[in-house]
Amino acid sequence: MFPGMRIGRGTAWIALVVALVLTVFPFYWMVRTALTPAADLYRDSTALWPDRPTLINFQRVLGLVDSEQARAAGGSGARIDFLRYTVNSLVYSGLIAVVQTFCCAMAGYAFARLRFPGRDLAFGIIVAALMVPPIFTLLPNFVLVKELGILNTIPGLVLPSLLMTPFAVFFLRQFFLSIPRDVEEAATLEGIGRWGMFWRIVLPMSRGPLITISLTTIVWSWKDYLWPLLVGKGEATRVLTVGLGVFLQQSPNRAPDWTGLMAGSVLSIVPVLLLLIFLGKRLVQSLNFSGMK
Repeated sequence: MFPGMRIGRGTAWIALVVALVLTVFPFYWMVRTALTPAADLYRDSTALWPDRPTLINFQRVLGLVDSEQARAAGGSGARIDFLRYTVNSLVYSGLIAVVQTFCCAMAGYAFARLRFPGRDLAFGIIVAALMVPPIFTLLPNFVLVKELGILNTIPGLVLPSLLMTPFAVFFLRQFFLSIPRDVEEAATLEGIGRWGMFWRIVLPMSRGPLITISLTTIVWSWKDYLWPLLVGKGEATRVLTVGLGVFLQQSPNRAPDWTGLMAGSVLSIVPVLLLLIFLGKRLVQSLNFSGMK
């Protein structure tokens, strides 16, 4: 190996390690703060690990201790209905991910393979929608949901994002274009119609991109805050991100409950983290299997 190549590879590894540390360190500090007693938060503010790690902050957030014990541990006595908010977040994220991915797959396949009047114009409009910031559609969607009378309901939460996003349609269309037409022509000779071809051949071959879009959609909707805050204020429809915000608002302004908030934040990322851990390897395998040259 040439010296120049060794230096380049060493520089690349150093840059990768630095980027990894910068990415992971905020999550590490969040866990470290969640394990710190509230009384020690400012005293040990520069320590990399708390002197007296404790799980009381997680117990406070989950409501496993009473109000007096929570206040004695430095909290405000507030708690989060963690189970209900987690279920709401799972329903919100899961519905959007499943329905949106399927609808975007149908739209992407139609733009890639079907010929119909105005196809290129419609696709151009969808691509142009990528340049529209989501904040611009927030008010019209809120007015629409309000006029339909579905505020503080699960349908009101999911409907504006349920059917499609421009990026997913564009992404899946580009993948469908890379599938050899010979496969579909062979299926046509076997008497398989267009819907059967899409359902039985194209979707299984597109497992990797579909999982990618689904995971991206789940992560995006799981961390969504502003829209669920506007539409799902009630306890029955409050998602986890909004619940953490309410929990912070219940603490005194002079002494925010940072340890409790960090404990709740750590717990909130566990479902998505587990999903990425279990599906990450399958995602890579699917991409390798379905990759087209």
